[in-house]
Amino acid sequence: MTGTDTRPTGGSPTADGPAAGDGTGAPDVAETPARGGRGTAADAARIATFAALIAVLGMPGPLALFGNAVPITFQTLGVMLAGAVLGARRGALAVLTLLALVAAGLPLLAGGRGGLGVFAGPSAGYLAGFVVGAFVVGLLVQRLRRVTFGGVLAASLVGGVAVVYAIGIPVQALVTGVPLGETALLSVMFLPGDVLKALACAGITVGVARAYPAALAHHRREV
Repeated sequence: MTGTDTRPTGGSPTADGPAAGDGTGAPDVAETPARGGRGTAADAARIATFAALIAVLGMPGPLALFGNAVPITFQTLGVMLAGAVLGARRGALAVLTLLALVAAGLPLLAGGRGGLGVFAGPSAGYLAGFVVGAFVVGLLVQRLRRVTFGGVLAASLVGGVAVVYAIGIPVQALVTGVPLGETALLSVMFLPGDVLKALACAGITVGVARAYPAALAHHRREV
């Protein structure tokens, strides 16, 4: 006798409990299905929202310490969140959207900076690092089996701090003419604040994943 195979597959709910994973009902990264191309409009809205978020985080203004040519800004947190919540490609697109508006002359960077001149200044490498950093944060979060605080924190520290520094510091040294070692030493003052931003990103992302699992689900199968 033939019939339909009714055995549960993947992360489908069963009569015994929540969706597969560890039995807790927490988001399981590897088992969330892709949505295909149906969410194009929604994706564009998310990208625009996070571009706006990064811009808003620049409103408190920059904080320059000890004569460093590159100021401290809260916008790094927005870059980390864009990657962690939107995923690699969309997170990078959110940052690129912001930078395109800045290039067009909108004063959206910390301290009301805008225009093509910022891409030739000491911060140019960090701006490029924002794009790559958001992509790396998103890529690492996408590869997590589950969205955990430690996993997102590690992704934020690697993509949102290490990658941004690796691109930003050499460019800053080149533009300012300050030796690379001295520039790196000056940049150490950014570390405590950036670690706090990574902690905040991890906490916010895990909170979003628990309260609104679908908010992070759309990019899980992009890798």
